[in-house]
Amino acid sequence: MNRNLKCLVYAALCLALCMVLPLLTGQIPAIGKRLSPMHIPVFLCGFLCGWPWGLAVGAIAPILRSALFGMPAMGPDAFSMAFELAAYGAIAGLLYRLLPRKPWSVYVSLIAAMLAGRLVWGLAKWAMLGPSFTPELFLAGAFVNAIPGIILHIVLIPPIVLALNKAGFTENNRRTEP
Repeated sequence: MNRNLKCLVYAALCLALCMVLPLLTGQIPAIGKRLSPMHIPVFLCGFLCGWPWGLAVGAIAPILRSALFGMPAMGPDAFSMAFELAAYGAIAGLLYRLLPRKPWSVYVSLIAAMLAGRLVWGLAKWAMLGPSFTPELFLAGAFVNAIPGIILHIVLIPPIVLALNKAGFTENNRRTEP
């Protein structure tokens, strides 16, 4: 199968997962929001298909989910999340392609993408809300309240990516060793 067609199918699957996964935790909003289930398929898309696909799925998912289900709330929440998730997918995919084929590169790509995405989220929120979005609100939203999701992502995503890599799903997105 053509690589672009494979990526289109994988990206569509990841986008569908972005719509469905939050339904599993949405019955308990305090937990669901902290686990950030929509982030998981975006990271996976970046790892599977590369940065352009990860960026696209990340940018579309929060806005589409807001339009379909009302969550996240349209406006600053969905739009700032779109910037955040686009950064997640793009940076995870880009770093994963550039780093050597070692298990640690999955962790480095994931953690770097998580940090950069949170900074992008903070900048987007600040651009939309202005000075009312304080550094304290940024730290609480990006890190303190997100600790359960950060832990879940670090524990869950690398083993999935490594298993998919071993099965040959991500090989086309990797650079070859020199």
